[in-house]
Amino acid sequence: MAIIDAPADPPAQRPPSPVAPSPTPWRSTVRLGGLVALVAFIGVRGGLSWLAIIAAIVVMIFLHELGHFVTAKWAGMKVTQFFLGFGPRIWSFQRGETEYGIKAIPAGAYVKVIGMYNVDEVEPGDEGRTYRQAKFHQRVIMAAAGSTMHFMLAIGLIYLVLVGIGRQQLDDWRVGEVSAASAAQAVGLQPGDRLLQIDWESVRSWEDMAGVVQPRRGETVQIVFERNGIEDQVSATIGTNPNDETKGQLGVAPDFPYSRVNPVAAVPEAGQEFGSLIWASAKGMVQMFTPSGLGSFAEQVAEGGQDQEQAAGSATSSENDTRFISIYGAARLGVDFFGEGAAPALGFLAMLNIFIGLFNLVPLLPFDGGHIAIAAYEKVQELRKRDGRRHFTDVARLMPLTYAVVLLLVAIGVSSIYLDVVNPINLP
Repeated sequence: MAIIDAPADPPAQRPPSPVAPSPTPWRSTVRLGGLVALVAFIGVRGGLSWLAIIAAIVVMIFLHELGHFVTAKWAGMKVTQFFLGFGPRIWSFQRGETEYGIKAIPAGAYVKVIGMYNVDEVEPGDEGRTYRQAKFHQRVIMAAAGSTMHFMLAIGLIYLVLVGIGRQQLDDWRVGEVSAASAAQAVGLQPGDRLLQIDWESVRSWEDMAGVVQPRRGETVQIVFERNGIEDQVSATIGTNPNDETKGQLGVAPDFPYSRVNPVAAVPEAGQEFGSLIWASAKGMVQMFTPSGLGSFAEQVAEGGQDQEQAAGSATSSENDTRFISIYGAARLGVDFFGEGAAPALGFLAMLNIFIGLFNLVPLLPFDGGHIAIAAYEKVQELRKRDGRRHFTDVARLMPLTYAVVLLLVAIGVSSIYLDVVNPINLP
């Protein structure tokens, strides 16, 4: 998602003015009209939820690049461009040495810093302001700033949910929905009822209820429930689960109430939740890029995803069945979460930020983690030689590996979009 560098033009090709040429007014108008038409089309076809998730992703991308921009400026590096989008320029303006603007293809953003690699050509007077000449800690902070912004967003979203909405009380559930023509409907259970016992066994948790009901298909049981503070009792004959005729089904869906967390207590809780999500995402990412994970993904693509076990909010559908999700698939899944309410939607955005932040730290070019790895390698070489001279990695030697990584990413991206179209992941 992040592009934080680009080779500088050779001196003979640089324009005499620092201000980049702007597109003609009619071209800018056409490009802007196309972008507006695309947004309008998405709004009409997809509704406000699609616009909301797209806006959230755009904000995430902008803040990622803002992290690079602010830290580059702090380190004294020369930033020549800060653009949202790629392709033809729609609109831009020059402020100081940096050009800011919007381009026609809303597929990301980039910040251009001069002298990212040893092979980049820059004006002699600008050499001291290149990325490669910055101090080790400045290079690391600048390269990691995009992922840091994602992690800060995730922690903020988790904290907002805990304080503003609350944590779901999984051991204090209520009936949320009653299925038509079900055992629950037949005996008059209603949304808001609190089930206490089934066949004289406690069902305080949703898992307890499922454990009691599933083995009692066709049996008549006593159900003790609470409605408006008053306990009552009915007899119901457990129905059959349409997805598994060997199991029983009562025909209710749970509703878990939320309990807000004290703002002070929410600070460590948000940190703990963030840590758990980081660990889960890291394990999922490692699984995705193992030979078995890539092989499983290739099989899914070959089969059109027909045999995948769908799982929402995770990059994998099972321990041995890997599923990459494209930006389209993530947006579609985000729309589904938006339909479930504010807490699921914000939780999904927190998870998405964590995954993108980790993904950008993969220690290979063109990821931000690749720049961090190069800076660390250079620092180790300097410490090993102890001659006080800077060590510069020859990036040309890394280009074959970088091209291979890019080709792999393109293949995964195209395949993921295909799967997300023909067999999208849905909420359970």
